[in-house]
Amino acid sequence: MTATVFEAGGYRYAPGVSQYSAGVAAQPGYALHRVRFTTPLPLAQGFERIEAYLQGIGRPVQAFCACELRSPAPFTEQGFRDFNEIYIGTLKRWGIFLDGVNPVARSNVCPQIAPPAEPSLHAFTYTMPETDAQPSFVVAGSAEAPEGHGSYREVTVALGDLSNEGLRKKMTFVIHEMQRRMQQLGFDWPDVTATQIYTVHDFHSLLAEQFKATKALGHGLTWHFNRPPVVDLEYEMDCRAVFQEHVIKV
Repeated sequence: MTATVFEAGGYRYAPGVSQYSAGVAAQPGYALHRVRFTTPLPLAQGFERIEAYLQGIGRPVQAFCACELRSPAPFTEQGFRDFNEIYIGTLKRWGIFLDGVNPVARSNVCPQIAPPAEPSLHAFTYTMPETDAQPSFVVAGSAEAPEGHGSYREVTVALGDLSNEGLRKKMTFVIHEMQRRMQQLGFDWPDVTATQIYTVHDFHSLLAEQFKATKALGHGLTWHFNRPPVVDLEYEMDCRAVFQEHVIKV
């Protein structure tokens, strides 16, 4: 599948599932900017803060193109579906989620230490007009299960296997999925400026083997001691090429 342009936001997206797209990239004449909160904000409060922020810099809410969420603990599959209905409510109100299609990329993970009391916003990305902008993109988070199936458990790679070989299989799937999503947007590993890993398991002995071909280790990796958002998923990643990043104290 090729990327689809969301004209109102100034970006294109790789189609995904109803709760999020597989990734976004700035259209020519735009750049992606990322903002991280020093402390995750509860979802409703976070969306209010984002709306005010975009209004303050003269950007429409449709410029919102990606977010990184933090949840208290992994959801059951039904709980995850219920949460997604709440989440996309704001995107519908903002005129982003249209005709069942969601162009916004997303990661949603669960801190093992000091988790938030409720689903919260950790960071978000938006488009900004910029002459001669460097190409920029955000790939949505993926764990070790193909998206769009009826049940994660039915398609999870090495379900329940936390051995070194099980983790190897999980990592291999996720790394390949990151590349597939990047290529759909017109990018590949050499373009990446930041890679994030989310797991509570010891994957370090597999790093060199798994990432050798990607050359992603050149810019380092950020490891978050977090779990993926659904019970029985164990390893997640996302990646991006963003040249303007900001931190807001809350």
